[in-house]
Amino acid sequence: MIRSELIQKIADENPHLYQRDVERIVNTLFEEIINAMAQGDRVELRGFGAFSVKKRDARIGRNPRTGESVEVEEKCVPFFKTGKLLRDRLNGRES
Repeated sequence: MIRSELIQKIADENPHLYQRDVERIVNTLFEEIINAMAQGDRVELRGFGAFSVKKRDARIGRNPRTGESVEVEEKCVPFFKTGKLLRDRLNGRES
């Protein structure tokens, strides 16, 4: 599902809301998650999962094409850990 499909589904299920308002709500939600993670905070959505930021240290890597050693700078990467409800649903166990 892509963002526009999510917006359309929410708008269809809530006919009392204008689609532009649903779009604003969804975009605000994603923007807040992004902003919190950019500040290094953890975002937890109960039953769904938790978004966090992990730091990867600098290291020496290898260019797979040439075999040459290259320095890889330290960086922050997003990390998602599924919640119990989501994990159970994915494995066919309803809670």
